[in-house]
Amino acid sequence: MSSAPAELKPISVRVQAVRLEAEGIFSFELRPLAGETLPTFSAGAHLDLILPSGLERSYSLLNPSSETGRYVIAVKREAESRGGSAFLCEILRVGDVIGIKPPLNTFELDESAIKTVFIGGGIGITPLLSMMHRLDEVGRPWQLFFSASRQSEVPFLGEITAFERRSPGRTTMWFGDSTQQDRFVIDQVIAGFPPGTHFYCCGPARMLRAFQQATTLLPPDHVHSEYFTSDQPVALGGFEVVLARSGKAFRIPADKTILETLLAEGMNLPRSCMQGVCGTCETVVLEGVPDHRDHVLSERERRSNRKMMICRSGCIGDRLVLDL
Repeated sequence: MSSAPAELKPISVRVQAVRLEAEGIFSFELRPLAGETLPTFSAGAHLDLILPSGLERSYSLLNPSSETGRYVIAVKREAESRGGSAFLCEILRVGDVIGIKPPLNTFELDESAIKTVFIGGGIGITPLLSMMHRLDEVGRPWQLFFSASRQSEVPFLGEITAFERRSPGRTTMWFGDSTQQDRFVIDQVIAGFPPGTHFYCCGPARMLRAFQQATTLLPPDHVHSEYFTSDQPVALGGFEVVLARSGKAFRIPADKTILETLLAEGMNLPRSCMQGVCGTCETVVLEGVPDHRDHVLSERERRSNRKMMICRSGCIGDRLVLDL
């Protein structure tokens, strides 16, 4: 019998540097404590930060995956912060020690692609930077198309410019706040590349929607996207969940999610974003049909009904049996 993801052991790291990268966007360089080492990571990976309040939040690693002595993340100060960005951008300081979990990757880079195209917006540049570094290291071609409302909102502009200087013609930027413009430009970008190209998108929800529409006819394994927040309504209760390992059964209330209910029952389950975008709460389904509301699983994985994200997904029917 397969099992749900194991709880990852936290690691303590020290904040080495904090930098303002653009309007409302800060980067954080995290270093191991004396005598400690950091787990390796692959391009596209993210970290779960464990905040003093007990909150856990996921942030993409943006530095080259070949670096073994530090992690670098970036955080946008959200006006309606749920506690994560407010703490990091306003309270966390150089020298502070914070807990993290080892890196995970739900946005993996296919290094064998004949061509790789990155489409990003705002803070969505962060996982793409690590991928760009990696493809340079292995000598594979790529292009970046990046959008922002205005130039002052472009994080890591110096790093993007350095990529362009080393190989002119592979970065393109457009500015504006029109949803129609996003759709038009993304359609043009997708149409301009040959079969076999892999496309990666990370940015605001409207950009991701335009990207999904523009890539509908492409092979699913050539299309990759990562969300920071969900644009889908959460699936609430009104059904029974049975935990196969313990034999316990719980009725999920009509105003609660599966994860909220199990946490209230005292279970300590892996979780982070609570948005269905990080993959931390992935759980194996033994019986029943999930109502998938995540942005992690592929269409093929959804159709198999073998796993689900219990922070936002629910049940089509009356009963789910989970490997918990």
